[in-house]
Amino acid sequence: MSDDTKKADIYAEALKYHEAYPAGKIFTGLAKSVESQHDLSVAYSPGVAAPCLEIEKDKDLSFRYTGRGNLVGVITNGTAVLGLGNIGPEAAKPVMEGKAMLFKKFADIDVFDIELNCDDPDAFCAAVKALEPTFGAINLEDIKAPECFYIEQKLRAEMSIPVFHDDQHGTAIIAGAAFLNALEVAKKDITKVRVVFSGGGAAAIACASLFLSLGVKKEKLYLCDSKGVVHTGRTDLNEFKTKFANKTDARTMMDALNGADAFVGVSVANVLTPDMIMGMNANPIIFALANPDPEIHPDLARKARPDAIIATGRSDFPNQVNNVLGFPFIFRGALDVRATTINEEMKLAAVRAIAALAKENVPDVVMRAYQDAEVYQFGRDYLIPKPVDPRVLFHVAPAVAKAAMDSGVARRKVDIEQYTQQIERILGPTQSLVRSLVRDIKTKCREKQVRPHIVIPHAYDRRILRAAAQVAAETDVRITLLGSQKRVLDKAQQFGITNFENLVEVMNPFKSDLMDRFSEELFQKRRLRGVTKTSAAQLLNNFNYFAAMLLETGMADAMVSGVVEPYGSSIKPVLEIIGSKAGETLAGIYMVMHKRRQYFFADCTINVNPDAEALAEIAITTAAVAEKYSDEKPRIAMLSFASFGSNRHPESTKVAKAVEIIRERRPDLEVDGEMQADVALNEELRMREFPFCTLTGNPNVLVFPDLSASNIAYKLLANVADAQLIGPILVGLKKPANVLQISATTDEVSNMIYLTAHQVVTA
Repeated sequence: MSDDTKKADIYAEALKYHEAYPAGKIFTGLAKSVESQHDLSVAYSPGVAAPCLEIEKDKDLSFRYTGRGNLVGVITNGTAVLGLGNIGPEAAKPVMEGKAMLFKKFADIDVFDIELNCDDPDAFCAAVKALEPTFGAINLEDIKAPECFYIEQKLRAEMSIPVFHDDQHGTAIIAGAAFLNALEVAKKDITKVRVVFSGGGAAAIACASLFLSLGVKKEKLYLCDSKGVVHTGRTDLNEFKTKFANKTDARTMMDALNGADAFVGVSVANVLTPDMIMGMNANPIIFALANPDPEIHPDLARKARPDAIIATGRSDFPNQVNNVLGFPFIFRGALDVRATTINEEMKLAAVRAIAALAKENVPDVVMRAYQDAEVYQFGRDYLIPKPVDPRVLFHVAPAVAKAAMDSGVARRKVDIEQYTQQIERILGPTQSLVRSLVRDIKTKCREKQVRPHIVIPHAYDRRILRAAAQVAAETDVRITLLGSQKRVLDKAQQFGITNFENLVEVMNPFKSDLMDRFSEELFQKRRLRGVTKTSAAQLLNNFNYFAAMLLETGMADAMVSGVVEPYGSSIKPVLEIIGSKAGETLAGIYMVMHKRRQYFFADCTINVNPDAEALAEIAITTAAVAEKYSDEKPRIAMLSFASFGSNRHPESTKVAKAVEIIRERRPDLEVDGEMQADVALNEELRMREFPFCTLTGNPNVLVFPDLSASNIAYKLLANVADAQLIGPILVGLKKPANVLQISATTDEVSNMIYLTAHQVVTA
C-alpha cells in the first residue's frame, strides 16, 4: 500500500471517528449525585449559596468547593495548528479536544477547550487573563511565533496560576530527556558537545533554552533559521534569537554541522541532507522532529551514518518525541501543589524523571500496545518511555510537585510519598492496591529484616520472566526460577530484560544435588498414595513438584505456579505435597475490581459443589482476606438462585444452612442469605422487598453456591464488564502457594507474585 493510499485511508477513518455520536472527543460529566430533590437542594438552590458565601470571604476556597483545582484551560487562536499553519480557531478545535482527551486519559485532569477568534496578542492576553477565576492552570496551544513568546511572558507576569505554552516547553522537555539519554548511549559529555538547531520558532527556541539549562555551553550551541546560522553579525534578529547569536564564521547549517555532535530539528521537512551529516562526529545524535515529515527521513540518515542515534516526532519510528509524555503529568504535579507558575526547576525535574524511567525494564502493557515490536530496552532505539507507559504518571508528577515546593512556587505543601500513593489511584483500583502491597512488602522486609523467597517453575515463559524481573527490581523479594540457566538468560535477553542475572536466581533441577533427596522424601510422603520410588523420581521431572518440595522443606517461603499449564495439573502437586490446614476448606478467591469498587468472589477454582459446612468455612476465610486487602469491613452475601426461602430446593437450603453456621461461629461477621445476585447488589431492592435483611450496605464478599456459578461469574465480568482481577488467591493451605490460570497476563503474574510475597511477610 502506497503512502498516499495510507494517508487517504487515515483521513477517511479520522472523519468517521470524529463525527460518530456524540461528535468530537470530549463531553462534560457529573461529579456528584443529583438523583433526588434533596440532592438538587444541596447542589443548587438553596444549598449552593453556602460555598458561594465562603468563597466571597476567601477566593482561594474556590479550589476547595469547586472543580477549579483540577481544571485546565486549553486555549488557542488557531494561528499555528500542528503542521497546518494559520487555519483559524474553528479548525483548531479538534486538536484542542484531542489535548483535553489526553489530559483526562493520562492524568485525570478536566479541561475546557477555548478557541479565541483573536489575532491581536494584547487582546488575546486580556481575554485569557479574564478567565483566571475559572481555571487552576492555562495550557496555551498552537499560537504562532513570535507572538507566542510575548503572550506567554505577559500572562505569566500578570496571572497567579501556571501558564504553559506546550508547543514550546513540552517539546523541549521530552527532547531534553531523550538528549540526556542519547549522550549517555553515545558516551558524550554535555559540557563538550556541539549542538546545531534547525528552526527559529517557538519549539526550537524553547528546546535551545532548555538545553542550555541542562549543561550545553552557549558557545557550542548553534541556532539556524531560514536565513542560516544565527550569529553576532546579523541585524535581522528578534530579541528571542539574539541570545543565541554566536561569534562564528559558520554561515550555513552545513558549516555548523561540520564537527558537530548533535542536530536538533524543529523546523520543516527535508532541510537536512545525507551530505550534511557526513561531517558530524562519531555517534551523531540526530533529532529530526518536524511533523509529519522530518528534517531527514530516519532510513536515509541511518544509511548515511549507521552510527547515528535518531529520534523523530513520529510514532512509526523509534524514539518518538511526543509531548504527551510531559504535559499531563507536569500539570498534574503543578495543580496538586497549587503552583503559581511552571518554572525552570519544575521543567528540569520532569526532564530527569522521564530520562530515568527509560532505563527501567519496560512493562508488558507497553509491549502489548506496540504489537509490531518485540522488545524495548534502554539504548539507541529506546531513549525515552512510550506515551502509554502508566509509570510516567507517578514518576513525573511527584518530581514536578517536589520541584515546585523546593523552588518556592507551591502554595500547598504535600508529603511526596503520600502524594505518590494518592495519584496512583488515577491508574485504577488494581494498580493502587498493587502499589500498596509493594510498599507494605518493603516496610515489612525492613522491619523484620527478612527477604521472602519465592520459587516459580516454568522459567522460559515471557510473562514469568518479565514479572519476576519487575518484582525483584522493585522489592527485596528473592525469586528463584526453575530451568536451565543459559536458556533462561538467553530468553531474558531476547525479551529485552536488562540486568536479569543480578535480579533473579535460576536453579536447574536436573543438575541439582537435591533431586535424590527430594525423590526419597516425596516417596516417603506419598508411598501410601500409590507413589513408588521410581514414580517419585519421575514426578520431580515436573518442575511443579520440585518447586513444591522446595517449599515443603523450607528452602523457599512460597511458590507461584500455573500460567503455562492447565490449572488442575498445576495445583495437583501443591495439594499432594503442601496440603491444606487441618479443619479448613481450601478455596480460590478472586479480588474483582469494577467501577472503583472491590469485591471478593469465592470459591472460584477448587470446590465443585461444597456442602453447607464447606461454604461456611469458605465465607469465613474469604472475609479474612477482605479484611486484609480492603478498606471496607467485610459484608458477606451468600448467593443462590433464590432469595430467603422463595424456593425450597436443596441447593438453596444448603446456602441458608451455611449462613446459620457462620453466625454461630463468627457472630461478629455481617452476613446474610440465601439471596439472588440482584438482591445482594441492589440496596434499594433489598430494603424494599426484604427489609429484614441484616446487611447494612452492599456486600463486598460474594460467596457462590458452587464452582460453576463462581467461575462463570468472574470470567463474564472480566470479559464483558471489563473488570480487573487479582487471583485466584489460595486460602487454607499450610504454606503460601498460588496457582495462576493459563490465560494470565504479565501484569496478573507480577500482581500474584507481589500478593504471595505479602502473604509471607504478613503471616
